[in-house]
Amino acid sequence: MLDPNRLTLVERWAINASDSQFNALSGAIGGFTSGVVTCPLDVIKTKLQAQGGFSAAEKGLRGGQAKVYEGLLGTGRVIWKEEGLRGMYRGLGPIILGYLPTWAVWFTIYNKSKIWLGQYQQNSFVVNFWSSIIAGASSTIATNPIWVIKTRLMSQSGRHSRQKIFLHPKGSNTPTSRPTLHAPWHYRSTLDAARKMYSSEGILSFYSGLTPALLGLTHVAVQFPAYEYLKLKFTGRAMGVAPIAGQDEKAHWFGILSASILSKILASSATYPHEVIRTRLQTQRRPIPGQEYMQGLGGAAAEQGSQGGPSQPQEQVQKQQRQTPKYRGVVMTFRTILHEEGWRAFYAGMGTNMMRAVPAATVTMLTYEYAMRQLNQTRARGQEKLQYQLEHPNF
Repeated sequence: MLDPNRLTLVERWAINASDSQFNALSGAIGGFTSGVVTCPLDVIKTKLQAQGGFSAAEKGLRGGQAKVYEGLLGTGRVIWKEEGLRGMYRGLGPIILGYLPTWAVWFTIYNKSKIWLGQYQQNSFVVNFWSSIIAGASSTIATNPIWVIKTRLMSQSGRHSRQKIFLHPKGSNTPTSRPTLHAPWHYRSTLDAARKMYSSEGILSFYSGLTPALLGLTHVAVQFPAYEYLKLKFTGRAMGVAPIAGQDEKAHWFGILSASILSKILASSATYPHEVIRTRLQTQRRPIPGQEYMQGLGGAAAEQGSQGGPSQPQEQVQKQQRQTPKYRGVVMTFRTILHEEGWRAFYAGMGTNMMRAVPAATVTMLTYEYAMRQLNQTRARGQEKLQYQLEHPNF
C-alpha cells in the first residue's frame, strides 16, 4: 500500500519548478488544446482571407471562378465536399508545432516582463501593455516560420494534386534541388512544405508576413491588458492566480470565461485588417523565373501565359521573368487590396474569425488558468508532504 505522505514524481518536480516553468507548461497546454479544438475554423478563416489574392492560373484551376468561398457554412461545405475531414484539419501539424512554443514563450516572457517592469512603473495597465508587446514580439519572431507553413497548407486545395503542371524538369534528388511542382500549391505535409520552400524560395520565405505580424502586436496589447483588468473585476484575482479559498467556483470560472470573450472581441475588432495583409503576404510565393503566373504574381503577360495564349517574344518572356510579387510590404499590400477589392476585403472572414478567435482565446485562457491552478495545488501538496517528512525524520 502506498504511503499518502510519500512524494510523487510530479510533486517533486513541482516543488523545484520555477514560476516561469509553470507559465511555460500551462501556456503550451492551453495553446495546444485551443489549436486542436478550433483548427477547422482556422482553415475556413484562412481560405476566406487568402482567396482574393488568387491569380489567373489559380482561377483557371477553379473553373474560371474568382470567388468560391462564401461565409462560414458555405466555405465549410466546399472544403468538406472537396477534401473531407482531412481538409478541415489541414495545417494541424504546424498548429501543434506552433502553438506549443508560441504560448510557452509568450506566457513566460509576459510574466517575467511584468515583474521587471513593475520595478519601474506602478501603473498596472502600462506594465501589462508593454509586457504584452515584449512577449508578443519574442514569440512572433521565434515562431513565424511555423505560421507561414501553416497558412500555406491551409490555403491550398487538396484537388490540385490531380492538376499536373510541370514547371521544372525532374532533377537530382538532393535536398537543395528545386522540386517538381504539380500545381501552384504543392505541399503534402509540414516537412514537405518546409523543404520545398527552402529549396525553391530561400530562407526569407519563412519570414514572409513578419512585418504585419509584428504590427499585430497591437492585438495582444489590447487583449491581455483588457483580460487582466476584466478578470480582476470579475473574480478579484490576477491572471494565473487560483480562486480564494471558499470563493464560489462557478462564479470564478464564469468570470474567466467572460473576461476571455470580451477581451478577445475587443482586440479582434480593433486589429483585424492586419491579419488579412499578413495572410496575403504569407500565402504569396516568392518569385522564381518562369513561374510569375503563380499565386500572387500579377501582370498581363502572366495571365496570357496561364490561359494558353500564343508563344511570347523573347523580350516579353524576359520581362515576365523579371516580374515582382503582387504584394510587396505592408503599405503596398494595403494599397493593392484597397484598389482591387475595396475596403471590405480588409474584413474578409471577420465573422468567421470571431467564431474561431473567441473560442480559441476562451479555450486557451480557461486551460491556462486550470493548468496553473493544478500545478500550484500540486506544489502545495508536495510542500506539505515535505514538511511532514522533515517533522517526522523516521518516516
